[in-house]
Order: sequence, then structure tokens, then C-alpha cells
Amino acid sequence: AAVEAQFILTEMGAYEKLLEATIGHLNAQRAQGRRHVTVSPEKIDALFSKLTESNGHDVKETSFGQLRQSAFACTKCPNLVSSRTQVVFGVGNPQADLMFVGEAPGQDEDRQGEPFVGAAGKLLTKIIETMGLSRSDVYIANILKCRPDTPGRSTGNRAPTTNEMATCVPWLHKQIDLIQPRMLVALGKTAVGGLLEKDVAITRFRGQWQTYRGIPMMPTFHPAYLLHNQSLAEKRKIWEDMLAVMER
Repeated sequence: AAVEAQFILTEMGAYEKLLEATIGHLNAQRAQGRRHVTVSPEKIDALFSKLTESNGHDVKETSFGQLRQSAFACTKCPNLVSSRTQVVFGVGNPQADLMFVGEAPGQDEDRQGEPFVGAAGKLLTKIIETMGLSRSDVYIANILKCRPDTPGRSTGNRAPTTNEMATCVPWLHKQIDLIQPRMLVALGKTAVGGLLEKDVAITRFRGQWQTYRGIPMMPTFHPAYLLHNQSLAEKRKIWEDMLAVMER
């Protein structure tokens, strides 16, 4: 109901601005002695198409903001809530055609509140830029919105458990439903397995198209893998996967 109310307010605001501009233009024409103004049906259609498009964009932004605030207040996993610095919701363009999905925030992400900002994140940024895009063109998120806790350890990260991913993945579902990307890229064994809900061997799944919630999904290596395996052969594999994404 709140979203519908916001849509009505947004629509009326745009409509009133359009009406005010139209009346001003017609008054100016009348002052110059004109009594008839001809407008083609094509121009009318184009005008209202832009109005509808603008309204849809505003509603999506409002819905995305509401979802973000709800995720920030999530307390479903007490162990993660007690250890997290902040919720790492996601970053990028809510209108993106391409969405990257990782497994969970690490220590750097927990501190900064943004996914993929550590060494692996910098490598992901380079990969995205090599594709001819920027981080602001795509959307980047994780299955888990909170950093997995590491009891008894002050450094390092751990992979999320199956139960943690099952609890948190509805937030990702809602993000995908709002963004409606044309393509997904799943980064690493844990992310691929978490999305497909089964244990996977990333060496067999990478480069092989899958479908997630009706959207084509490309499984590929996590950028962290390339930090530890810097052979040209391994780098070529992830680049081949990205070429397949861009081609499709």
C-alpha cells in the first residue's frame, strides 16, 4: 500500500508539471494571436511514454530503498547480527542488465559496507572494466548480507553455511525481482552451489550456462581464486566466461 501511495504521488507530481508546462505554452501561443494548435498523435504517444517510464523508474528506486532499509534491520541470524559491523546490501545500478553474485562479505566488506572492495574486489572491478563496463553499470551483491562470524579469530573469513544461505537468500530474491537483470554471473563454488541449492564442482560448472529464477546464469571462478592461481591458463578461463556473457 505504501508503494502504491508513493506511485500515485510520483505520478501526480509528474502529471502536474506536464500540465503546468502545457498550459504555459498554450497561453504564450494565445498571446501571439494563435487560436488553434495541432499536435500529432505520435508526439502525444511519445510524451506519455516518457512520463510512464519516469514513473516506473521512481517507483523502483523507492521500492529498492525500502528493501535496503528492511535488510539493514534484519536479525534472523543472531550469531551474525552480534558480530557484524553493518549489513552489506549491495552496490551498483538498480536498473542493471548484468548482476554479479558472490557468497558473503569479508572483513573489508563488513568494515566498508560494500561488497567486493578488498583485493578480490579490485580484481573484479578490473574484470568488469575489461568488459567495457564499470561498477556503476552493473549490480553486485552477495547471497549473505552479513559477514560470517569467526569465533575465536580476529582475522580471516569463512564460507557461509548452507543454513545461513537458505535464511538470507530471500533478500537476494527480492533484489533480483526488482532489478530484473538480463544476466547473472555467479562467482565461485559457494555462490554457485548456494544459488543452485546443491554441491557443485566449480571446475565442471564454470563456463556452463545455468538458469536461476528464469534468468541465464554464468558460473565462473571467484576473483579470489585468481589471486592464488595466477597462471595465464586460469585467467583465460574466466575471461572466456565473460566473453560468453557479453556475447549472449
